[in-house]
Amino acid sequence: MAAPRKKWTEFLLEKKLITPEQMAEAEKVSQQTGQALDKSIIKLNFCGEREVLSAKAQEQNIGFVDLDRVTVESSAFNILPERIAKNHNVMPVKKDGNTLYLAMSDPSNIMALDDVKLATGGLRVIPVVAVPGAIEDSIKKYYGSGDAAAPEPVAAGAAKDAGAAASSDAARRAIAEAGAGRTAFDDDADGDGDAEKMAEQAPIIRLANAVIQQAIADRASDIHVEPQGRAVRVRYRIDGVLMEAMTVPKNLQAPLISRLKIMADMNIAERRVPQDGRIEVRHANKDYDLRVNAIPTPFGEKVVMRILDKSSVMLGLGKLTFTDENLLKIEELVSQPNGMFLCTGPTGSGKTTTQYSVLNKLNTIGVNIVTVEDPVEYQLPGIAQVQVNRKAGLTFATALRAFLRQDPDIIMIGEMRDLETAEIAIESSLTGHLVLSTLHTNDAPSTTLRLVDMGVEPYLIAATLMGVLAQRLARRIDQDHKEPYTVKAIDLRRFGMEMTDPDEDVTLYKGVPHDDNRQTGYRGRMGIHELLSMNSEIAELIVRRAPINDIKMAAKANGMKELREDGLVKVLQGLTDPNEVMRVVFTAGY
Repeated sequence: MAAPRKKWTEFLLEKKLITPEQMAEAEKVSQQTGQALDKSIIKLNFCGEREVLSAKAQEQNIGFVDLDRVTVESSAFNILPERIAKNHNVMPVKKDGNTLYLAMSDPSNIMALDDVKLATGGLRVIPVVAVPGAIEDSIKKYYGSGDAAAPEPVAAGAAKDAGAAASSDAARRAIAEAGAGRTAFDDDADGDGDAEKMAEQAPIIRLANAVIQQAIADRASDIHVEPQGRAVRVRYRIDGVLMEAMTVPKNLQAPLISRLKIMADMNIAERRVPQDGRIEVRHANKDYDLRVNAIPTPFGEKVVMRILDKSSVMLGLGKLTFTDENLLKIEELVSQPNGMFLCTGPTGSGKTTTQYSVLNKLNTIGVNIVTVEDPVEYQLPGIAQVQVNRKAGLTFATALRAFLRQDPDIIMIGEMRDLETAEIAIESSLTGHLVLSTLHTNDAPSTTLRLVDMGVEPYLIAATLMGVLAQRLARRIDQDHKEPYTVKAIDLRRFGMEMTDPDEDVTLYKGVPHDDNRQTGYRGRMGIHELLSMNSEIAELIVRRAPINDIKMAAKANGMKELREDGLVKVLQGLTDPNEVMRVVFTAGY
């Protein structure tokens, strides 16, 4: 049996670059702050970044290069355009025949390796680890101030879409190039061997990367790769609405999907059952996670990739378009030492972003926060996050039972799905913990009915539930391209408009179609909210199982603004328009 690989921390200790006492102190700081251990060691000045990265490279059996002490070969950096080196912060250091040695801080960055391989004509790329700052200095030193592949001038007014246009052109070129090279392969989209071979060829790699990069440049939240009878349709969900981005020839279906599955570390030979995977991407100096799911359909596997911007959860509650009144109430509710605060709404309504924003506000050195999620969408420093693993027997319920022995102050449950989970959550809130979770309901008042339907006793709901936030995401009018128009006050009555004169003119705004907003008039999304905060009257109604309409009326008397009313506030502020509020809020019988 092979000996277990040594950890990078063991290499530091063996070389006496750090003492056991210092390592113990760094581990303690790392646990307390949630900061990665290597960052803690460097921040405490126990070791330099160079020594830590060198040890981590040794753990992975990858070479380490000190760019401050070596001379980069001109044959290496002359073959890679400066824009690629800058975009991924990588530096070619040596070319040996058909092999290029590439200095990078993260050798697992598959997108960077793919781009370098494509840009160098298919050279074999071997990563070596280097200090990020030294890579930046080398790029400046060897490439100079000029860019060998500087972008063409962009017309005035089109600068915002330059990245998207470049990605779109790259996709079209990749499709044409891949289609031209496909003649050597069988046109059968399900040909296993050919698809696997072609998935590793430059045109298909370029096409897969272009599909992803264009989606990120277009601010898409999801990518849909959908096999059809005669072609493959690629659609992006932008501002909550699916839009067709491109059509890929049918004979490129199998290699393209195989390439995406390879990038997501999925089994490309298995096409009969759903699979999940993950791709890490860097675009414009920002990190993104792609959650990938593939399902079998009659025309082949459909792949959907959810794009997660790691920086989006750091927005803070103040930037989620709450009204001042709702923001104050939420901050007051989540500052309580115990109780239960729920976010409700359909899939894709921003519940997770809201809950993470709450956690960011509450995350201080003095509290212990634990979460159980399926899956863990964003990693938050300083918080113990547990991912559900049903195959291993780790469910929401089993994780919650363990949490109660972890001395938590705040518990976040990704979703309350069954009675067992709900009962443990309620027990936790009764025993002095603040519990955050999500639930699928149409509005805030019906949350109490949903919990009763799950089997929770009404008196327990009344005793633990502090507040419920229902929310939707509506498209935001492009604030740079909008124009005013007037309507009669009576036309807004279905939104709860209070009026003294039904014929009074009310000024609203609508987006103007423009290249900046893809000719839709909208750019970005914003939240529409309905906040129910508990009081004694509502608690009494819940205990005696009063009709949901009675609970709604009591909540409104306690200050709750319905979704449509909150939408009206944002319409009058010029943030969105009535049609968009109707699209996301109004349902049959509303």
